[in-house]
Amino acid sequence: MEARAIAKFVRYAPRKVNQVLTVIRNKRVEKAFEILSFLPKNATTLVEKVLKSAVANSGKIKDYSGLKVKECWVGQGPTLKRMRPGPMGRGLPYKRKTSHLTIIVTDEGVLPEKRKKKAVKQTAAAPVAAGEPVAVEKKKRVVKKTTKKEDKI
Repeated sequence: MEARAIAKFVRYAPRKVNQVLTVIRNKRVEKAFEILSFLPKNATTLVEKVLKSAVANSGKIKDYSGLKVKECWVGQGPTLKRMRPGPMGRGLPYKRKTSHLTIIVTDEGVLPEKRKKKAVKQTAAAPVAAGEPVAVEKKKRVVKKTTKKEDKI
C-alpha cells in the first residue's frame, strides 16, 4: 500500500530541499528519520514533517518498521519578487523561492532487517552449566613506552 504527503508553497528553495531528499531516497523510514536527525541542513525540519505525515497516512503509525521511502521529489513553486534599497534611490530586485514537496512511502518490497548475533565462545573441555558466570578472556595490548634518554641513544 502506498501513502503520500504533499507540502505546497513552503518557503525553502527547491535546490536546498533536494539535497536533503537525495540522502533519504529509497531508504527505510526508520533509517530516514535517523539520518534526518543528524543532517545539518535547515530543510530537514520540513522533510521530517512531511515524512511523518506520509507515515501517518499509511495507517501504520504505531509500527512503521515495514515502510520504505519509495519516491520523493521537490518542484519549484511561485517565486516572490521583492525589492531591496540600492544606491542613489534605486531598488534592487531579489527573489524569494518557494517549493512543492511530495513524499511517497510504501510497504511493498521491504525485506526484514538482518541483525547480527553475537556468538558466545564456549570451550569443549569445560561446558558451562546453567547459572554459572562465564569468564571471557580479553587480549591485552602491550605498548612499549620510551623515555627521552632512550630516544637520544
